[in-house]
Amino acid sequence: MEDHLLGWLRTLEEDRLGRVLANRPDAIAAPWPRRLDTLAQRLGNGFAVMETLRRLPLPCLQLAEATLAMSRPTADRLAAFVDARVDDVTPWLAHLYDHALAWPGDDGVIHLAEGVTRWWSAPLSLGEPLDHYLNSWTISNDALHALARNLGLPAQGNKRRAIARVTEALGDGERVRAMVSKAPEGTAPLLDRFAWEGPTLNVDGGRFVTPGTPEKWCADHGMLFRPSWHVAEIPREVAICLRGPGYHPPYTPESPEVATIPVDPEEVDHLMTLAAPHVVERCAALLDNTAKTPLPLLKTGGVGVREVRRIAKETGCDEDETRLLLEICAVARLLAWDEQSGGMIPTERYDRWRLDEGSARLRVLLSAWWRMERSSLRRVDGKYGTVLGDDPTGSAVARVRRAVLSVLAHLPAGTAFAGRDSLMGSVHWHAPLIDQELLRECAPAVLDEARLLGLLANNALTDLGRALAGLTARPGDENDAAVPMVEHDPVLSEAATRALASVRRSALFGPDLTAVVTGPPSAELAELLDRTAERESRGAASVWRFTTESVRRALDRGHEPDELLDDLAGVGTIPQPLEYLVRDTARRHGEVTVTTVGCVVQAADPALLAEIAAHRRLGKLGLRLLAPTVLVSAAPAERTLAALREVGYSPVPVADTGEITIHRARSTHLDEPHNGKLILLPGGQVAELSDFTGITELEAPPYMLAEPPPDPYEHARRLIAASRADAGSNGRTWAVIGRMATRLPTAQQSLLGFVVDRGVRAGITLTDGLTATISHGELKGGALDAWCEEAGDYLEFPLAEIVEVRGAY
Repeated sequence: MEDHLLGWLRTLEEDRLGRVLANRPDAIAAPWPRRLDTLAQRLGNGFAVMETLRRLPLPCLQLAEATLAMSRPTADRLAAFVDARVDDVTPWLAHLYDHALAWPGDDGVIHLAEGVTRWWSAPLSLGEPLDHYLNSWTISNDALHALARNLGLPAQGNKRRAIARVTEALGDGERVRAMVSKAPEGTAPLLDRFAWEGPTLNVDGGRFVTPGTPEKWCADHGMLFRPSWHVAEIPREVAICLRGPGYHPPYTPESPEVATIPVDPEEVDHLMTLAAPHVVERCAALLDNTAKTPLPLLKTGGVGVREVRRIAKETGCDEDETRLLLEICAVARLLAWDEQSGGMIPTERYDRWRLDEGSARLRVLLSAWWRMERSSLRRVDGKYGTVLGDDPTGSAVARVRRAVLSVLAHLPAGTAFAGRDSLMGSVHWHAPLIDQELLRECAPAVLDEARLLGLLANNALTDLGRALAGLTARPGDENDAAVPMVEHDPVLSEAATRALASVRRSALFGPDLTAVVTGPPSAELAELLDRTAERESRGAASVWRFTTESVRRALDRGHEPDELLDDLAGVGTIPQPLEYLVRDTARRHGEVTVTTVGCVVQAADPALLAEIAAHRRLGKLGLRLLAPTVLVSAAPAERTLAALREVGYSPVPVADTGEITIHRARSTHLDEPHNGKLILLPGGQVAELSDFTGITELEAPPYMLAEPPPDPYEHARRLIAASRADAGSNGRTWAVIGRMATRLPTAQQSLLGFVVDRGVRAGITLTDGLTATISHGELKGGALDAWCEEAGDYLEFPLAEIVEVRGAY
């Protein structure tokens, strides 16, 4: 199959090959191929083919399935088979060609990629072709000749010619139907059942060896074959003949129309500018909350409902919003598990994120949602799943999300979908391989999540939603450690900047101790007001009220009164009542003090306690005399006991009940403190973040951009030029390597030759001790031009300086 594909690739012009590469980014991912034979291997990869199939609309899959059911299909025959005009079939065939899932041969016969043939085990509910059964080792030459005689065909000739005659006869619809009409009674219903309900059915094996039965007649005439005693199958060609000339596979070249209603674009834009800043602000508030109170996980994984409700209440979010933002923050690596804290806390990336511009912060959140393999608001049996719990559907949820937004992006500007049923019908047409039950469950949740994130308003996509849906870069999965390209997409950057253009960075302070923000507040302004006041309302205008309790709460967190007043003065004019409130609260702050003590030391003899308090060697305990018979120690009870015993006293531990408690000592093993951050994965699992050079062990690795793949059309030009200039052969490869790589033994020279001729992966060492992992090599004079994994690019290595070649697996 690769040979057919390679032959077709060699016939393509630059523009057509460029379209193939643009539609198949997997084929030019690093290390990008430099020869057409390597490209053919990439394009024919079974896993890549199946992933590409998932992105195709319904007509492409219907034509591919119909092609599989035909022998020697051409565009004309395929159009007749699906009962359509050739002009209606050609564009969708071209779509298959542009994805290298199918290609035309020199004789016009359509070939399908091997991965496509594996997708359908029984295309159109049809069985294997006749030659599959006739070439089986269970069919002897005598049995084949007997079958030919039963069909009224010449029995002489070799096996290949006999198979061709039988296949042609059983593929003739009129002939097959004529034979069935003269068969024993009951044959037609039996074959009809196999043709429409098959191709494989359970049967009574004894009837296939009983003369005069329909089963025996079908077996003798090659219309049914038995792989086992009680199982029979009908060949593909026979089933198509029996279905009759009026049978045509389903073919839907036009997308179902989505019912729409007009909407006001200005109102949609306004709602986007309200929702987008709110998302950034609420994420910052949620992460600040987890910094104060680490978020524990359930033993079974995920975050419990009680914790979700607590955070929602403390941050002013509703529960749905909290569920969504928690999962987005975890995928964005802003929130992670910390072993010492015993809960989820903000990561070092959050510290960098909060200092970034608003547009960049919003793009990080949207990118995380775009690749998130969970649906936060999806209900199963009327219940939400556990936040950050396990979800077996995984990447299928992300595909539903992208499919729904893609369909909405195709709606005309100024329109919104009028009903979910028509929307789901169109989504299924554009992404038919998504499970329909999963689509029905996830689509409402996707729409609700999109509204919360400012991507959807009044059932119409906002500019932000259209920018996200129109991304062509591969979004990656939620566990990718590199920055997704979508965060840096220029169209998304522009839309995110526009969505945050209306944020307010100042407030109106009133003499009634209120602060009003007439519009969406910036994350910094909302954080300042949330820190010092109680939020009373949110929406088009947000209102905060300053109270003695709110100001005291800010002072409790370590803020000085002058610092608070300076921060508030930076966002508005402070009225005199507010300044009085802050300063009056600060004067009373600290009237009562609370001191932390490690333990209490008591004795009936005041002189003994005075002696202990004055002991020089006990100064490290921080002992203070509260009463003649009461001492307090700053150290814990166990440490205080050990120190008193070390200097000669005989203390005993006392429980909270006042009873003396002496326990037998046992050895304990103290683990080394673990200061690393752990990333929360779906299902409550955690994975430690890797260390990066120059970063402290507490810091999460920064997200980095990978080297982008080459431009598809420029690379197509290079491939075609290389194909025309390539006159090399295996013999030349071995000759050059044998003559130039003189430091290598023969076996290692052979391995280096495989790096050139077959693109295999190997490790090399040069004379200066430099090592590299290479693949996809080419000979250029006396140098090996190969992909270097360490450099992430193609480099030249002098053959004469390679001192070792080893296999790399």
